[in-house]
Amino acid sequence: MDLATLKGARQKAETRVKKLEEALEKARQDLVHAAEKLASCEAATAAAEDSSAKAGQRVLIQRQEFEQSIREAGFRDVADFASSKRTSAEIERLQKEIDEFDHSLTSAGDRVARAKEAVEGLTPPDLDALESEAQRIKNLLDKARGDEARLAARIDRTDGLLKDYSASSDEMQALEAKYGIYGRIAEVASGNNPQGIAFQRFVLAALLDDVLLAASKRLQIMSNRRYALQRRADRSDRRTAGGLDLEVSDSYTGTFRPVSTLSGGESFLASLSLALGLSDVVQAYAGGIHLDTIFVDEGFGSLDPEALDLAFRALVDLQRDGRLVGVISHVPDLRERVDTRLEVTANRFGSKAEFVF
Repeated sequence: MDLATLKGARQKAETRVKKLEEALEKARQDLVHAAEKLASCEAATAAAEDSSAKAGQRVLIQRQEFEQSIREAGFRDVADFASSKRTSAEIERLQKEIDEFDHSLTSAGDRVARAKEAVEGLTPPDLDALESEAQRIKNLLDKARGDEARLAARIDRTDGLLKDYSASSDEMQALEAKYGIYGRIAEVASGNNPQGIAFQRFVLAALLDDVLLAASKRLQIMSNRRYALQRRADRSDRRTAGGLDLEVSDSYTGTFRPVSTLSGGESFLASLSLALGLSDVVQAYAGGIHLDTIFVDEGFGSLDPEALDLAFRALVDLQRDGRLVGVISHVPDLRERVDTRLEVTANRFGSKAEFVF
């Protein structure tokens, strides 16, 4: 090792020794300060221990006083007091309720005072009578409630019936709309119309018009152009059906009148004309039917000579058309006009019939 190295090592060692000496001095000073602090802490600890002992005594005394206070306040123990503790909001709410109760209590007290003043000198009510009346009213109330329940049930049933009726009404309206045309046709066909003519009578009236047309031709000949038959356009009686009533046209008066106004002889001529007209129409409508024979029973006795002559001419015209006309009559004038006849005579022994040619 050379001298320079030794000098360097020495210098470092001296520097280190110096630092160690400084550190030793600092440690000595710190030790002094620490001893001072320890003494101060020991003194503080002793003071704190003394204060703690005194505080413990005060806590014990205050705990005893607190427990005594909560028992005097009505709490069983500390746990009961703790459970009764409230938050500020709860305390505020409870205080508000207390204030309201105090206010209500004060108002109630005032009302009680006024009530006592108002009832002073009044006769006490008959509580038994009032209770009896109250029971009667309660019975009426119970009965009314029962009636209400029954009425409610009836209303429910009525509502159900109304719903059923509404559904049936809707269905009926639909059916009426559907069958309205058919119903109107049925009404008209059954005679429910201003003319009172049913469909059957309408058909018969159409046939009757043809019969009347043919009959009028015969009647005009028999009545010397005075009478003609036709159907009435209106009803003689609105209580009966129309369409088949007859009237006669009188050319002498220029008026139309019911056939009931004709005399006996005129009625016979009209009836004979109708019979002949009916035979003409039947024969015309049914080409395969031919009416070869016609019998006329009585009625000629009610005719005057001129009318008898006209009626007989009509019957002769029928015979000329190829029909066999039979006349049953007691009129002597008519009998003399018939060339071939069957005469029936009566005597005391009975009746006798013989042909006369």
